[in-house]
Amino acid sequence: MNPFVLIPPAYAQEAGANFLASATQFAPLVLIFAVFYFMLIRPQQQKQKETRNMIAALKRGDRVVTGGGILGTVQRVPMVNDKDGKQVPSAEIEVEIAPNLKVTVLRETITSVIKPTAANDVKPVKDKAS
Repeated sequence: MNPFVLIPPAYAQEAGANFLASATQFAPLVLIFAVFYFMLIRPQQQKQKETRNMIAALKRGDRVVTGGGILGTVQRVPMVNDKDGKQVPSAEIEVEIAPNLKVTVLRETITSVIKPTAANDVKPVKDKAS
């Protein structure tokens, strides 16, 4: 009895078809991941990087909002020595939330820095020489 009679020749043709079918089933998953990356993950990473840079650049006189919603003005950013003896900003910041009322907050609780904006109702200055 010939052993090749029991193996149908269609198996050889199915190997290529199975690869193509599995690739087409896998393509939507790759597409969904790409959409999630560009619509959700990447913008969130950029926002976190921006927030880290904002917190690192805090200085005296900045108006800030804490995570608890407290508005205040940065009064002091103390410096501490790290392991190498270098001066680095402390994790704690002194913020004035009312006249003569200062609190110490953690740097990580600062959610935003309020930028002063110019009023848009300013009258144009007329030249007195004319």
